[in-house]
Amino acid sequence: MTAETQIKDTISTNDVVLFMKGTKSMPQCGFSSRVAGVLNFMGVEFADVNVLADEDIRQGIKDFSDWPTIPQLYVKGEFVGGCDIITEMTLSGELDTLLDENGVTYDKDAADKIREANA
Repeated sequence: MTAETQIKDTISTNDVVLFMKGTKSMPQCGFSSRVAGVLNFMGVEFADVNVLADEDIRQGIKDFSDWPTIPQLYVKGEFVGGCDIITEMTLSGELDTLLDENGVTYDKDAADKIREANA
């Protein structure tokens, strides 16, 4: 199976996927940790793909999305963005809207707490 096929399969069979350095329970970089932390805190069920475990996937996801950095978040098969974009979307409420529109369950109170803590 090619990296592209593996990536397509992963994002099509999971509502939310985070391609990251490390895992959701043990991130291996600050940016991955921030995005995984937000998703975990908000109670979002997501698949994590550790790009450090497979060099083909690590490069393949960058080619697939035409985005040069990790982490990368996908919701319902669509690329959303990296750490800065997810942080901005969380603080503005856009992430809530995106999750709502795609039928992804999350804790709205937790999302509000993130915004309150960063106001």
